[in-house]
Formats: sequence, C-alpha cells, structure tokens
Amino acid sequence: RLHSGHPWIYRTDLADIDATGGDVVAVRDPRGRPLASAFYSDQSQIALRLLAHAPVPDAEALIDERIGRAIEFRDSLALDATAFRLVHGEGDLLPGLVVDRYGDVLVVQALTQAIERRLPFIAEVLMRRCAPGGILARNDPRVRALEGLGQEVKVLAGEVPQTVSAREGPVEYEVDVWRGQKTGLFLDQRENREAAAAYAHGRLLDAFSYNGGFALRLAGRVANALAIDVSEEAGARIRANAGRNGATNVEVRVANVFDELREYDRAGERFDTIVLDPPAFAKSRHAVPRARAGYKEINLRALKLLPVGGILVTCTCSYHVSEADFGAIVYEAATDAGAMVTVLEKRMQGRDHPVLLAAPETYYLKCFILRRVG
Repeated sequence: RLHSGHPWIYRTDLADIDATGGDVVAVRDPRGRPLASAFYSDQSQIALRLLAHAPVPDAEALIDERIGRAIEFRDSLALDATAFRLVHGEGDLLPGLVVDRYGDVLVVQALTQAIERRLPFIAEVLMRRCAPGGILARNDPRVRALEGLGQEVKVLAGEVPQTVSAREGPVEYEVDVWRGQKTGLFLDQRENREAAAAYAHGRLLDAFSYNGGFALRLAGRVANALAIDVSEEAGARIRANAGRNGATNVEVRVANVFDELREYDRAGERFDTIVLDPPAFAKSRHAVPRARAGYKEINLRALKLLPVGGILVTCTCSYHVSEADFGAIVYEAATDAGAMVTVLEKRMQGRDHPVLLAAPETYYLKCFILRRVG
C-alpha cells in the first residue's frame, strides 16, 4: 500500500510496534529497511498515516510548511467566497487535520491522536499565517471515538462569536460555527452550485436542502424555488438565509423528502430543475446495498417529476459509492422512470477539497448534471 502511494497502513499489517499514540514514527520493512515516516495511532484500525517517504526530523516544521502550502494554494484559486476549506487532511498531506475559514474565524477539527497532540502548535501556526479573529476547535465528530478521543468544542485562540457572517459567491449566510453540521456549512458544493446556475430555469425543487445552498444560489435563475428538508431547524435556517439574501421566491417545506417525492408524483407535479443533495446514505461498506436502493428511489421519483428539457442535479457524498456505481444507479433509475437523459457535466467536491489520487477514499462527492431529453 505504501509503495502504491496510499497514505494509510492498517493495524493488521503491523508486526512490531515501539511507539505511543500520536507519535511520529519510522516505518520499516521486516528486514529493518526504512520505508516512510508516519503518524501513529494506538487506537484506530488505521494505525499509520503517511507523512513522507523519508525521515522527518522535525514534525512541527513539516506541519508548518504544509499548512503554508495549503494556504497559498487556496489563495491561488481566487475563490469568490469568504467561506472555504483551508486545509483538507490527506489532500494537503496533513492527515487528520481539517481547517475551514468563515470570514474572520477559523474552525479546526483534529481527527487523529497526532493532530490532537499538536493542536496548540497548529493554532499558533494558523494565527501567525492567517491572523484570524479567533480559532474554534470543533472536535465533536463521532469519528474521533475511533482514535480514543473525546468530543469537545472549545476556543483555541482569540474570540469566536456564536454566529459568523460568511459568503459563497452572491449568497450570504449566518453560520453557527459552534453547533452547525460539520464546521457550520457544507463547503464542498460551492462550485457545483455555480455550475448548476448555468442550467437552472423554471420551477426549482431543492431536496435535502439543509441551509438552502442550492435554492438560494439558483433563486435568481428560476421563477420560484421549493426547498425541502426533514429538519425543523434546517427549515428555520433556510427561511432566515432567504430573508438575508432577499430571495422572496424561495418557499420552505419541512418534510420527509422520500414521502414528498412520491406525493408529488401521484399529484402530477412537475419541476423544471431538481436538485438532490442527500446526506451520505452509505457510511460503511455494509450499508451500500441499502444506499443504492435509496439513491435509486429518489432519482427515479425526481426523473418522473422532470419534463423534457428539465435539469436534474444529483449528488452522493458516500465515498463507498464510486462514480461508476452512482452513474449505474442513476441510469437504472432513468430506465425505470422511462426517461432519456444526457449528461451535461460530471463534477466532484470543490477544488479547496482536493482529492489525493492514490487514496480513493478522498474522492467522496460525486455530482451529475443531467438533462431530460425524452
């Protein structure tokens, strides 16, 4: 796995261990020949996360340098946003570290023992390189339990207000960085919303809307928009964000999307543009069969609601469902719906969420923009 460039080594592949959790270790083959340097976890099944194929005499200096490179790369993208990902774990060769920017606030997640141990140093680096008003540690993902780490949310530096104003393109949000999902917003769809805006028209249905990202970005391109989410809290956020952006043509409905799609089908409703951006249906390989059924169901229902000339933007953020698998699911749905569709674009997570080619797990978001032609 190391020779192929994959950054993870599993505990079952290790013979002898002389380290404590969070250490930077030398990785050697059975003959003692050096292979790499890596972060070590004494709890996770992913025991080693690659740092370099060479000795690392000063881990903190390497972390500082790579954070600097990550920041420079985001600067080079000239993103039309004040909310974006600054550091993306393995995609920036900083396994276990996530840093998101929301205006003057940085939100950090430490997802491994090694990053947790070095969090005070990382906060110092971020203060020096970015000069934010505050840094918040959102160390509440459940995945930290796999590393034997607890859940907590705390300020690492400066001051962090309860909500922060942030912008993606023309859309402004009031972001709850303390309690919102992920670090406050789902930042990986920004460029896909921009792409969808080029095709959106007529009546819009934004399903699994969460903060209303697609509905708000496409509101200016459509006659009216209906945003649906099962969460009352999400519905309140969408209404607040619509008011903040003057999107008077956005209607919000709190409901189960599966039920609503079936009801719209029975009622003969039609939408010219439909967005399906559900949460991950497959969080493990064991969940893939059920996830396939869920993805097929919502795509089939959506395609039945789409007239000829209509646009479907359909997504999966389940990295256990590959792009090829997702394409096959959507094809099966189209066949069962009696719909002929063409692929306008195949897309992925935004460029500030880079994919490490050697690690398929880092390619998690797939987005197809389709047009019904028959």
